[in-house]
Amino acid sequence: MKEIILSTVVKVCSYEELSPADRQLTDAAREAAKKSYAPYSLFNVGAAVRLDGGEIVCGSNQENAAYPSGLCAERTTLFWAGAQHPDKAVEAIAIAARDKDGEIEKPISPCGACRQVMLETEMRFDRPMRIILYGSRECYIIKGGTKELMPLSFSSDFLK
Repeated sequence: MKEIILSTVVKVCSYEELSPADRQLTDAAREAAKKSYAPYSLFNVGAAVRLDGGEIVCGSNQENAAYPSGLCAERTTLFWAGAQHPDKAVEAIAIAARDKDGEIEKPISPCGACRQVMLETEMRFDRPMRIILYGSRECYIIKGGTKELMPLSFSSDFLK
């Protein structure tokens, strides 16, 4: 039997330590969280992606009384970007959340379904996206893309 060791490098920083471009993208995600429709969980999530060429596209979670019918901010954003800009790769994604008390202090991480969509987006354009997870006390930056968040992932390679 052999053992495989998987590791992920996450850079931890304050909002002020983010580059101007990363702050701009994070601010867009923070604003998107304010537009979320989350009457059931009261947990508002916003996402923003920067496309090739610098355009920023935003989205937020959208809940439904029939819970499976809702959609997370990351998928809302990536699907909108893919539908409106099918030929532009996603350079980076920022994710921010707030609850009834305001912005959460620690960064949230995308759910498994969102990670799968993020991975597919990267595979579509054959390049990883920079991932910025915002919290009011600290931010996480993952440079290596979604495989850093989901190293044993399912991809189209299994379907061949």
